[in-house]
Amino acid sequence: MVFTIASLREAPAINPVNHKAKAIPALNPFNVYGRVFLLSWWGFFVAFWSWYAFPPLLTDTIKKDLNLSQAEIANSNILALVAALIVRLIAGTACDRFGARWTFAGILLLGAIPTALAGTATTPHGLVVLRFFLGILGGSFIPCQVWTTGFFDKSVVGTANSLAAGLGNAGSGVTYFLMPAIFNSLVQRQGLSEHKAWRVTFVVPFILITATALAMILTCPDTPTGKWSSRSRDIQRHLDMRDTFFSAATAGDTKANASSIDSGGLSNDTMQLNSGTAQGHYTDAQAQEDDLLAAASWELVEEPTIKNSLEAVGTLSTLTLIVVYFCSFGTELCVNSILGAYYARNFPSLGQTGSGSWAAMFGLLNAVFRPAGGIMSDAIYRSTKSLWGKKMLVHFFGIVLGVFLILIGVDDPRSKSVMFGLMTGLAFFEEAGNGALFALVPHVRPTSNGLITGVTGAAGNLGGIIFLLIARYSKDSANYPQVFWIIGIITIVGNSLVAWICPIPKGQLGGR
Repeated sequence: MVFTIASLREAPAINPVNHKAKAIPALNPFNVYGRVFLLSWWGFFVAFWSWYAFPPLLTDTIKKDLNLSQAEIANSNILALVAALIVRLIAGTACDRFGARWTFAGILLLGAIPTALAGTATTPHGLVVLRFFLGILGGSFIPCQVWTTGFFDKSVVGTANSLAAGLGNAGSGVTYFLMPAIFNSLVQRQGLSEHKAWRVTFVVPFILITATALAMILTCPDTPTGKWSSRSRDIQRHLDMRDTFFSAATAGDTKANASSIDSGGLSNDTMQLNSGTAQGHYTDAQAQEDDLLAAASWELVEEPTIKNSLEAVGTLSTLTLIVVYFCSFGTELCVNSILGAYYARNFPSLGQTGSGSWAAMFGLLNAVFRPAGGIMSDAIYRSTKSLWGKKMLVHFFGIVLGVFLILIGVDDPRSKSVMFGLMTGLAFFEEAGNGALFALVPHVRPTSNGLITGVTGAAGNLGGIIFLLIARYSKDSANYPQVFWIIGIITIVGNSLVAWICPIPKGQLGGR
């Protein structure tokens, strides 16, 4: 479907087979698809805001107030990622069992509790414990992606996922401006001491997180057809449509019936799902039947069991997602944690505030670069009708990301223009690569979409933990260039090793 500005505010065309939107009404919260999209990215945004709320105040105000050592700060950073990893694994299965909306709201409400209690930390140990439980909010990424996947058609799902994730991920950058601004306002205008002000600051994200969770529960459905628990009733309708179509096709009226079904609303991308590369001995009727089955099964998520979960996670296609996101999002988490200190080391004139502000730009660029990756991926898919195009784009981004990491590590720039230029290039290939990857994720075992999304997302957190451990235990803890080039080599090797793997498991419905 061709993008137009009007599509951002108009009610979208709907695919009648799966009731998913063929456009993204991002500026129309009165439309249910626009409202789901808004709360998907906004819920992720406020969750990341709170998850990253400590670092902007941690290096100075909170560090002095709680007498923190650098090792204790590093421990709190790592434990926050560990908690997010655990929650992401759980959230994936929860999305498949209970639906993304309730999983999303549950994560926000659970994460709101440590957010409200953040100001009660009085010791380094208390801070570490609170930051661990704040890591719950890092799991919000999983239902964000699963929810948008459930509401938007394959022709635009990459754009929807990457745009929601990009806007939400920007919360990690915005918090570097918002938390100090709220803190300064409380000190300068309300007359609070620094000891009290940083604690009161956390009330703001707590209110927003709670309000957002309630809005999800009260104003949005689980799926385009209603309740998650009743989604299985659609199965027979899809199968009946398949049988009616195929019976007519084998009676010699295939062409007419295919046209009528297409004109009834199936998008060309859905009807042509890999038909162009079907085996030559397939009849048109058989190929169309496979396409219709693929469209019908797209939203029919299986009840998770140990058997089907192991089958879904155990494929090489899933391994590809795990390896790539381990490298790309792992890089993002590590860079977010050390970039401010790296800037301060190479450019002392920036000071703490200047270094933090420039480091925050890395996270803020997600709002532009991550959607760009998803949009490019969708465009390639519409043009080539092949998932290999999507997959090769992912590996291109990953390998070039590795090159930028090595360049920064080897050169260790002392010129601001060179450093900021290289970091902008790194941000583009890293963040666009994440967007492109999650444009591919919905195609891999769509009947276990929550599980696959959760495992992939958790792999990113695992990458962040491993890379931060490399940074902490390197020969010189301030040798940031070494950390960059080591991660760069890992990223290039990882992408090269899995580039040959088929985008989706062999034999998957619609996989021809």
